[in-house]
Amino acid sequence: MTPHSPTGTVLVLVHGAWHGSGHWAATQRALAGLGAASVAVDLPGHGLDAPLPSGYLLPGQPGLSTEKSPLASVTMEDGADAVLDTLRQVRSARRVVLVAHSAGGGPASLAAERAPELVDEIVYLSAFVPAGRARFLDYLGGPENATARGQHLTLGDPEALGAVRINPLSPDAGYVEELRQTHYHDVPPERFDRLRSVLSTDLPLAFPSAPVTVTAARWGRIPRTFLRCADDRALPPAVQDLMIAEADRAMPGAPFTVRTLPGGHNPFAARPGALAAALLP
Repeated sequence: MTPHSPTGTVLVLVHGAWHGSGHWAATQRALAGLGAASVAVDLPGHGLDAPLPSGYLLPGQPGLSTEKSPLASVTMEDGADAVLDTLRQVRSARRVVLVAHSAGGGPASLAAERAPELVDEIVYLSAFVPAGRARFLDYLGGPENATARGQHLTLGDPEALGAVRINPLSPDAGYVEELRQTHYHDVPPERFDRLRSVLSTDLPLAFPSAPVTVTAARWGRIPRTFLRCADDRALPPAVQDLMIAEADRAMPGAPFTVRTLPGGHNPFAARPGALAAALLP
């Protein structure tokens, strides 16, 4: 059953790396107050049911840097399938808006490319756009990303683990502070502690590294908006602007509508009301 929406709009919300559907809760409440229904997706390996490394919750966290991820076999197509399942459930709505955050831009873009008829608009919230470069890593390794924080939060060898692993429950106060400064610097510290407690450890390596091909005839025909985060420390504005510019050059017939939000990488936590208003202009 499609969620009831007085505005006729249903938003499908796709989280980024290590997050889950629950991180959208405050924004969903704000959206409901504005008359819009929403459904948040858990990508494979994320959310409260995400598999964890066996030592993660044990004293000393044994093997955390070396144990192969249970998500090593997850593919970009698996992520797109999770998005498509939800899009199909809500397609009876008058208007469906697909919202992708950060690394969720890969699976969301592939889902839109595979089934553009299910989406009336795509919103990229400081998210990966594959129209200019096919892999998220192609942007993360560029000079525009040199000022990004958090580049030393990754544990072990992602290729060997099959995942990009972080340690949200690290006993190292310096590590935890760097995690906060990267993702949640504009959220009160006590709230950050609650938010990080429900982060996952592993991002399937395919999500940042597998190529996503989009075409003008399919993905390119969907109206799209980019919500820039002006003080983003995880994905600097220079990278966001580069993705927008390269996508517009690749698909000049339907350029991005661009709006800017104040604050950092996760406005769904810091400013959920303002984010909800930006999603329903």
